[in-house]
Amino acid sequence: MDIFDLLSLVGGLALFLLGMNLMGNALEKKAGGKLKTILENLTSNPFKGLMLGMAVTAIIQSSSATTVMVVGFVSAGVMTLHQAIYIIMGANIGTTITAWLLSLMGISGNSFFLTMLKPTSFTPILALAGIVFFMFFKSAKKKDTGMIFLGFAVLMTGMSQMSDAVAGLKDVPAFTNILLLFENPILGVLAGAVLTAIIQSSSASVGILQALSSTGAITFGAAIPIIMGQNIGTTVTALLASADATRSAKRAAFVHLYFNIIGTATLLVLFYVLKAIFGFAFTENMIDEKGIAIVHTVFNILCTLMIFPFGSQLEKLACLTVKGEERGEEIRILDEHLLAVPTVAVERCHSAVVAMAECSVGAFKKALHIFDEFSTRLADEIREDEDLADRYEDKIGTFLVKLSSENLSDADNLECTKFLRLIGELERISDHAVNLLESAEEMQQKQVTFSDRARHELNTISAAAQEVISITMDALRTGDPVKAFTVEPLEQVIDELRDQIKLNHTLRLQKNECTIEHGFVLSDILTNLERVSDHCSNVCVCIQELSSHNALGAHQYLDEMKAERPEFKTQYESFRKKYSLETA
Repeated sequence: MDIFDLLSLVGGLALFLLGMNLMGNALEKKAGGKLKTILENLTSNPFKGLMLGMAVTAIIQSSSATTVMVVGFVSAGVMTLHQAIYIIMGANIGTTITAWLLSLMGISGNSFFLTMLKPTSFTPILALAGIVFFMFFKSAKKKDTGMIFLGFAVLMTGMSQMSDAVAGLKDVPAFTNILLLFENPILGVLAGAVLTAIIQSSSASVGILQALSSTGAITFGAAIPIIMGQNIGTTVTALLASADATRSAKRAAFVHLYFNIIGTATLLVLFYVLKAIFGFAFTENMIDEKGIAIVHTVFNILCTLMIFPFGSQLEKLACLTVKGEERGEEIRILDEHLLAVPTVAVERCHSAVVAMAECSVGAFKKALHIFDEFSTRLADEIREDEDLADRYEDKIGTFLVKLSSENLSDADNLECTKFLRLIGELERISDHAVNLLESAEEMQQKQVTFSDRARHELNTISAAAQEVISITMDALRTGDPVKAFTVEPLEQVIDELRDQIKLNHTLRLQKNECTIEHGFVLSDILTNLERVSDHCSNVCVCIQELSSHNALGAHQYLDEMKAERPEFKTQYESFRKKYSLETA
């Protein structure tokens, strides 16, 4: 093997890893909506969790990516540690699909069917189909399909190049002697673990082993411990991903580590004990790509069957390793590890936006209540909620900017844009809550009280504001565009209430029934209530745009809705009657 073979080997490895990355990303993007549906239907049933882990890993072709995803989900509170355990187990089985795809390299035969199954036969066809789909179709789904084909073609080309580069090693005694060292179980496991830890992909390290097996110099005895070690090495990715995550996420990463260490240690000891008893002459035979795929699959299935009944004990072991109780405020709604799965990250952004909305709305409702019963404790809670809403805005905004640079579908990209608008609107609601608090504090300090009539008017517009914000929250949680549309007529009624109350105050001022000082405070309160309803209107316009995937500006979209929806007037009249100032 000369320097040119080495360069060819490195180039083949680069193509292999690039192909795996391209194919995995395209598969993930194309199946993103299905992944979200699966996760939404996730239950605590261990078998379903196992199947989910297998399915997701088979789709994205990487157990490391699945485990990192799970760490992110646990960190974000999407799933419990107990659910994550069985998904991780399933991921170990799902990752064997890649080895079976790569085993096609070893197919031999002269029939047309067998010849077409060889990568050298169908890879050019896939590459041609992929480039046609990617370059000549405008549909994002077809482009994703093309990228899947191209990624697989690049992967297989890299695999073929690696196999060709190492072909000459079979005649090099030094290479054969090195491989003999790996028949030592400890050295074999270490070699597999280190290689996988370096490239952070068990699928890729298995592919490299399959390429080396094409030399005909690797025995079953050398391959088995290396394959077992590869399962340990792949846990490094999840451990790194959990470094700055919550305690539960760290525990999920350690579950992955312990699962593979326990499984490897147990099966390794069992294998060599049985070998000592029965001989296992096949270990001296040379292994090929198909043999590696078989060993990889059998090992992971046995490992899962052995540990599956002890999921709870595995959870306890992880909890003993990472001690301490998980505090509610430490659970991160968003985690950057979710960026590995953009479609799911978009779904989590919606949950984060809802959590922010609940915080802002909570501050607003407390601010309305403080006019009835002022307390410093409530005032402190309102300011704490406003500060938390600010932190939500910073975190969600930063996350969305990073997410926008990922490979998103058009629909997901539109959602990210709308979410950025939503968090700005929601943060302003919390600001207005503090403004209302300051008005209440001013009234408290100056001993300002309103007349019975003024209090009635304020209670009326406050009730309308509470209803508009409750409708907004319901629409935001459910994404219901019909519910969201209800905000528009009510927001218009609130605008009219503000104007009417200001006019009534002016009339009372002329009759000396109140003072200018009362007017300043009243004006501030009315302005903040009306502004909150405006922000609710903007939030609901976003919800309706998301529902229809409409990219129009907010005002244009709102004008079109009012013109095209005859029920607007009916709802407006209903709210106008409900919140009439003339009602005693």
